[in-house]
Amino acid sequence: SFWNRDHVYKNLGYDNFFDRSYFDESDETLGYGILDKDLFSESAQYLEHLQQPFYTKFLSVTNHTPYYTDDKNFDFPSLNTGNSTVDNYVRTAHYLDQSLEQFFTYLKKSAIYQNSIFVIYGDHFGISNTDNKDLASALGKDPDTWNEFDNAQMQRVPLMIHIPGYTKGSVNHEYGGEIDVLPTLLHLLGIDDKDYLHFGTDLLSPQHDQVVAFRNGNFVTPKYTILGGKAYNNQTGEIIDTKAAGIDEEISKDQEKVKSALSLSDKLNQENLLRFYVPNGFETIDPKKYDYKNEAERNIAIEKQKGEHSTSVFSKNGNKTTTNLYPVTRTDVEQQKDNQ
Repeated sequence: SFWNRDHVYKNLGYDNFFDRSYFDESDETLGYGILDKDLFSESAQYLEHLQQPFYTKFLSVTNHTPYYTDDKNFDFPSLNTGNSTVDNYVRTAHYLDQSLEQFFTYLKKSAIYQNSIFVIYGDHFGISNTDNKDLASALGKDPDTWNEFDNAQMQRVPLMIHIPGYTKGSVNHEYGGEIDVLPTLLHLLGIDDKDYLHFGTDLLSPQHDQVVAFRNGNFVTPKYTILGGKAYNNQTGEIIDTKAAGIDEEISKDQEKVKSALSLSDKLNQENLLRFYVPNGFETIDPKKYDYKNEAERNIAIEKQKGEHSTSVFSKNGNKTTTNLYPVTRTDVEQQKDNQ
């Protein structure tokens, strides 16, 4: 594929990669791939044969630009801006919500849920700058006054961490980036990361750094957003007279921090510096050891080899499948037609 995942995942040491070939070829596709409900429901047959504990990642694409929809699979009303990308965004977001509801229902019934930590996030903004003015009215904004500050605010993405059984959850307004997800998750798992190298910091730590760099050198903090040398007040969206506000030195320090972070990132990628990174206990990954063909059969063979010591969901369920526990995946629209 465009992302060359078949090779990248081998070099990262992923044991399994279930690509499009593992899913029903008759599945409907819209945009980048099969619909999310089909992705999650058909994944159950592979998920139940993985040895526990495991880490797994799902790439859902229905709620991805250009947001193709139809009336057969999507039962939520669209917006009415005249821009199909903006109008259909809410339909695909609602569809993704339904998909996750069904998936979580299965996870609870199959006993995977209570032993898991879930991290749900968007990997980038939802609406591009060229479409944002059409989105403005839906957000109660004036399209004629929409500016670069408003575009920057639309860079925000959702990040949800769900831990079954934890009763002190809350909405956290820390500023951060996706580089902060790794250390946050490691600490939630009780893993000491002082011997590991990463750029981010724990979002839940009082020492978390809330200066968030953009790739072009702009950045945002809880108080202000810096765009092309201009400082905007995050609360009002108005340009700040930094000298009068007495924050020139503070902004200068933050800008140097951003410049340093981007420089380190560039050096790491462009000069392949990870080849020098050998922490204690590190074992070099040999991509030749990984083959993503016939994975379903291989995981079943591992179950049989382990016998009573197998920890897969299938084995824990008395060697019986759990796929029958998955909710019906047809849309509410189709079900309503059947009931009429």
